[in-house]
Amino acid sequence: MRCLTHPLLRKLLSLPPQCVPGRGTPSKGAVLCPKPLFLKQSCSAGPGLVTATDMVNYWQKVFETNGIPEAQESSQYIVSFVLGAKTFQSLDSKSLHTPLTALQQEQIQQLSHKRLQRMPVQYVLGEWDFQELTLKMRPPVFIPRPETESRVIAMDKEEAAVNLTRENAYRLQLQERIHIIHQDVSHSSAKQLLLWGPIDVIVSNPPYVFHEDMASLDAEILCYEDLDALDGGDDGMRVIKTILALAPSLLKVSGSVFLEVDPRHPNMVEHWLQAHPELLLTLRAIHKDFCGKPRFLHIQKQSS
Repeated sequence: MRCLTHPLLRKLLSLPPQCVPGRGTPSKGAVLCPKPLFLKQSCSAGPGLVTATDMVNYWQKVFETNGIPEAQESSQYIVSFVLGAKTFQSLDSKSLHTPLTALQQEQIQQLSHKRLQRMPVQYVLGEWDFQELTLKMRPPVFIPRPETESRVIAMDKEEAAVNLTRENAYRLQLQERIHIIHQDVSHSSAKQLLLWGPIDVIVSNPPYVFHEDMASLDAEILCYEDLDALDGGDDGMRVIKTILALAPSLLKVSGSVFLEVDPRHPNMVEHWLQAHPELLLTLRAIHKDFCGKPRFLHIQKQSS
């Protein structure tokens, strides 16, 4: 038996007005549709019915046509989220082959249109898993990624980041275990930190992107994340230098600083520390990320 596309699907799965295949050259920023334009559903679901697998396959093709990175993963996360699952792989056979309701199809469409605008999946879904926690996600607050996960006492100059951190802390009942400070990295904020006594460890993911590299960042970052939290100045070390200059007054003897940096920074940081021996800081180790790039520094305070 041949499956036919139900007229309701044409309405529910209609794409933005810019999406008109075969009508001249698309304008800048236009969303392109794959051909055929509308979803061909699984025969096992019955005429006019659409399953989770159908939707994943359809939106994967739409994302691929529009150059959206990780097209398959994006469509799988969106569909599984609407179905109440963490991952597409965790859905059982019944969930994969049960026809979706009109509401579920509409929700998938709305979320997928956000992804078509290069909004990161974490912002599209509004939440993301971090270690063993599920955190709320809102732009422009940074997205926790597996290669940079760590537990820290929070300090940030951006109100959006501070507010979302507080919201997550209360939701996860961690408010008694974390101090959240709305401050930029400066001598005044260092004095505030000293109210809790000398610090064992400083962990920071500072702005470290070279200013000349900002324009080449992915659209997901440029359009949705806080660019001030990325731009590290001409050499990418504007905030890194401030942190290292303040560290000796904050750390206990043998205390450590852990920094995420650009792969070009390890040698630059080492030379800078050698030029400032009065700081009593030594680069102890350089660690690589999942891609094998040197991006994490362990710096330790020496005894005087």
